[in-house]
Amino acid sequence: MTTINEIVKILTDSGIEPNEANVEVKLLIEHFVNYGYKEIIMGKKLTAEKLEIVKEKAELRARTHQPIQHIIGLADFMGEKFIVNPSVLIPRDETEILVRKAIDIINTNNFKMILDVGTGSGCIACMIAKRTDSQVIGLDISSDALRTALDNASKLNLNNRAIFRKSDIFSNVKEGETFDMIVSNPPYIPHVEKEKIQEEVKFDPEIALFTKDEKGLEFYEKITKEAIKVLNKGGYLMYELGIGQSEDVKRIMQEVGFTKIEIQKDLAGIDRIIYGVCKE
Repeated sequence: MTTINEIVKILTDSGIEPNEANVEVKLLIEHFVNYGYKEIIMGKKLTAEKLEIVKEKAELRARTHQPIQHIIGLADFMGEKFIVNPSVLIPRDETEILVRKAIDIINTNNFKMILDVGTGSGCIACMIAKRTDSQVIGLDISSDALRTALDNASKLNLNNRAIFRKSDIFSNVKEGETFDMIVSNPPYIPHVEKEKIQEEVKFDPEIALFTKDEKGLEFYEKITKEAIKVLNKGGYLMYELGIGQSEDVKRIMQEVGFTKIEIQKDLAGIDRIIYGVCKE
């Protein structure tokens, strides 16, 4: 009978780090066999049939490099499980830094209307809506992404708090609508770097990853120029950043008139988020 260690080895032999492989096998067992930590502690043994299911999924992961989140159909983000698929970017730990800071600013200032540009799975919009008293509108150009975002809002019972709209950046923001904060994790990888990215990342939608310019600044420029028109005075613009982009994005924000610009690093010491205030 196949053992769990043998299944882990399938993953490590394909180049996945041992720690990551152990976590992924645990996720596969939890999802496809419905065995959690409690069952294992209680000494419940996996049957040969159930181990075979887990082995098949591990082989699929090893063979295709398809992200574990796509195989399971869920991704962990800020303590919640979000529905994911090839139409949306898989939520990443770095984005939690952006969302936690946004929540802090929203709650401190009692902000009520938030706009999430390029919402994807809706993870940013949903977590802001869940942990503040604000209403969040998530915009995306992809109908498939918006369906996923809606499913996630329903799953978290946020139907009236996180709402979604098809829009090419600000094209479907209604006349007279204004916001206390605009938050975005835009595409920021230059298209010329497409061949260098990890195999797993290639399963994310290209529209959510790549820009047409050489420095990955296309969407920072487009969003920043329009953001000033729909932000309330004293409102915030917040972005997740790609590596080495902080100074360029700061300059773009300053040129449009944003003030009190702050940059925050991630755990690796990389400039990861930037935010500034709409001129008073």
